[in-house]
Amino acid sequence: MDDVGTWAVLVYRIPREPSRPRIAVWRKLARLGVARLGDGVVGLPADARTREQLDWIADEIVAAGGSCTVWLSQPATAAQEREIAAGMRAARAAEYAAVTAEAEAAVRSDPGERVRVLRRLRAELRRINRRDFFAPPERDTARTAVEALAETGDREPA
Repeated sequence: MDDVGTWAVLVYRIPREPSRPRIAVWRKLARLGVARLGDGVVGLPADARTREQLDWIADEIVAAGGSCTVWLSQPATAAQEREIAAGMRAARAAEYAAVTAEAEAAVRSDPGERVRVLRRLRAELRRINRRDFFAPPERDTARTAVEALAETGDREPA
């Protein structure tokens, strides 16, 4: 058998109405950076943190009148796992690219605005990093762009 990792998989159903709990669950899953494996099926590489977070979301789903189970699972092949990882990597790459573009644009802004943007982008990098399980090359580019913004200090905008 191919060498594949273990994944925490949440299989859930949540009532459409009221929509607030369903939307809250969807947003929390998005913040975790889950791989959408099917309708009502999401997964993350299994570790203590991801299992705990999926368990918390499962509790919320049940409290909202839904049903769910959390499974530990392995893709049948390494190729399937690579495909799932590639999708997750691409999603993070897009987020990092947006940070890079914003950091590069902020270099030309006034010093006060640069400080505000720098603070926000550093926080955004931390948020993205928490859901970045398969680091794309764009991660280093984004970090470099944010640090370049920090180094502009009080220099005049270009």
